[in-house]
This record gives sequence, structure tokens and C-alpha cells, in this order.
Amino acid sequence: MTQADEARALEREAERLRAAYQRIRERLAERIVGQPEVVRGALVALLAGGHVLLEGAPGLGKTLLVHTLAASIGARFQRVQCTPDLMPADVLGTRILVEDERGGRRLSFEPGPIFTEVLLADEVNRATPRTQSALLEAMQEGAVTLGGARHPLPDLFLVLATQNPIDMEGTYPLPEAQLDRFLFKLHVGAPDLGQLREIATRTTGGPAPALDPVLATGDVLALRRLIERVPLAPRAVELAARLVHATHPDRPDAPPALRRGLRYGASPRGVQALVRAARVEALLDGRYVVAADDVRAWALPALRHRLILSYEAEAEGVTQDALVRTLLEAVPDPEV
Repeated sequence: MTQADEARALEREAERLRAAYQRIRERLAERIVGQPEVVRGALVALLAGGHVLLEGAPGLGKTLLVHTLAASIGARFQRVQCTPDLMPADVLGTRILVEDERGGRRLSFEPGPIFTEVLLADEVNRATPRTQSALLEAMQEGAVTLGGARHPLPDLFLVLATQNPIDMEGTYPLPEAQLDRFLFKLHVGAPDLGQLREIATRTTGGPAPALDPVLATGDVLALRRLIERVPLAPRAVELAARLVHATHPDRPDAPPALRRGLRYGASPRGVQALVRAARVEALLDGRYVVAADDVRAWALPALRHRLILSYEAEAEGVTQDALVRTLLEAVPDPEV
């Protein structure tokens, strides 16, 4: 296939991607009132193959968003309600003693709810750190290891975890290693007055009808493979690398505000998240090469949870979002 043929094939498949994205977005709009940035972020993460952390107060529709997203792509769905007494085996599964047809006994693996395609970890920061850490291998490797045996997860495996604000009673901050495994952290805000009216109208007139899927999970996997083929402009790669590099307070190119405000910066997963999201952004915008603006578009959700504030910043009420905005202003587009 010539380069021109490859470009035409990419253009045709990109049209299919945009049409699929629009169908899922319309399906979500049937159930979700408002929250356009959260909906877009969840869909971009789905297409980019990354997990999502949704933070917001209870009752804002986070669980409904995840359930509707799974139904829209016909994915197998499981929900785990995280509580302080939830154990790792309640999520991963366990080995149980069973009796075979000959009367012998053997250990058999009983899969937990994590063996699904879309997993909702509801109020994940109410689980203890021990149980939170049970998700680490699954989110990174797509597999669970128990009793020396490795159990692969489905090809499409997406974790969407909801989190109450950390200052609410009975919550445990997520460990940095787990936060780093989320592609995005999305903030779910309270609805405005008009949205409250719409919620009251939609949700008090009886049960909502069942949703038919608009895509199959195989279609989502095919779209992910398409996204991996999108060319990266050197400027986009350079910008993503410079943004992550500048988050480290000991680096000479770190802006002064970040040197004061951060203890640790983003890991290499941060640059991977920026590039993966930028590829989706470019295709959804009808372009076939990733530009620097595509990287900037997703810097907030991709980096905010990877920055560890200094004690001085916490005392002064400085937020990760404010520091990411400072970073975007301080790091210019590269000349390459």
C-alpha cells in the first residue's frame, strides 16, 4: 500500500471513528444531564484505552455515567461498592476447594467482579489501601495473579472509579502508584439551576427504558488500533515531553511556581497519557496528524492527579489544576 493509499484508508476509518463517537455521545446525553467535559473525557479515555478516575460529591451521576457508557458499547459490566471492610478477594476472586466427579478435591479459581469489560469501582477511596492496591496489576498488566497463576482479563478492560472529595469523612487517599495508572482524573461538578430542572423532569416519571448498544466491544478495539496509527508531529511529542519534564521541581526548566508548589512531578505515564489523548483529539477534530494544541487540550485531566503538592502549597490552598495551568503558560510550543 502506498503512502497515499494509507492516508485515504486512515481518512475513511477516521470518519467511522467520528460517527461512532457521536452515536455514543448522543446515547449518553439521553441519560446524563450536562457534564459535557466529563462525558467527552470518559469517551476519549475509552477510545485511548485508559482508565478514568471521577471525583465529585455523591449524587452527581457518576455511577449512571459509567453504567450508561457500558450499555452503549454492549460491554459486560460489574460494579464494586468500596467500603472499609472490602477485601482484595472480594474484587479479584479467590481459590476455593471443590470436589470433582471422582470424589477428589482440588483448588479451583473463582473469578471476582474484576473479570469484566467495564468495572465500576464506586467510592474507591472508601476502601482501605490494601484493597485499593488489588487493582494495580489489573489496571497496568490486564491480568490478575493469584496463587502463582496468571489470569488474563478481557481485551477490552476499562476501570472507571468514582471518588468522593478527600476531605469527606471515612475516606483514604489513593496511593500515588494507583493514581498514576489512571489516564485521566475528571472533576464532576454540581449541576446548575437549569440542569436541576431537567434532572427533575427526566428522572421522576418512572423507570428509564433499557438502552440498546450503538457499538460492540470489538468495534471499540478496532477504533483503538486505528488511533495508534495516527502520526505524531515532532512538535507534539516534544511539547508532551517538555511539559512532563518541567513538572519535576529539581529540573532547571521547571517554572518557579512548580518548584515551590510540588514535591514530585509526573511519571513517564504522564507523557504517554498526553500523547494517547492527543491522538484521539486530532481524529475527532478531523485531522490526521497530532498537533501541539491536541497535547495542551488534555493536559489538565492527564496531569492533575500525577502532581504531588509540597507542604507549603497544601497550606496555602494551591491546587494541582492551578499548577498545570501555570505549566501550560510557562512552557512554549517547541520550534521543531
